[in-house]
Amino acid sequence: MKRSELTEFAVEEEGFKLKIRRGTNGLPVVSTVRGSNPPFVQVDTVPPMPLPVAAAAAPAPAPAAAAAEEAGVSYIKSPMVGTFYRAASPESKPFTDVGAKIVENSVVCIIEAMKIMNEIQAETKGTVLEVLVDNGQPVEYGQRLFKIKQSS
Repeated sequence: MKRSELTEFAVEEEGFKLKIRRGTNGLPVVSTVRGSNPPFVQVDTVPPMPLPVAAAAAPAPAPAAAAAEEAGVSYIKSPMVGTFYRAASPESKPFTDVGAKIVENSVVCIIEAMKIMNEIQAETKGTVLEVLVDNGQPVEYGQRLFKIKQSS
């Protein structure tokens, strides 16, 4: 919440309510409500303990190794929140598959948002290495959809 500068977040679904708001001290205050005559729960969270300076300063070797093997690899990311579809309809062939060559204006999938089908273009040139989301699954903004081996 602090990172996104949110002061309050609320969700209500079929007899369940969740409300999170930042208290005066900046810590989240959580309220949940269930059923018709629900109990009210309020929880103040405790901030996480800071890492010791030596542990915080020690770099992890795994990300450096992963970055080295990912040279020339990019990702097509979701530009919106919605539902991911690999094809225009259940009977249609997928827009792209593993091993397929794509160019910048290739349509690679559809993301349905608010009953609107949005065609997503590759915006890069290369070969599809991996499809990272299953058909019909919800996706978040910025979520990786496809792994691409870039070509020039």
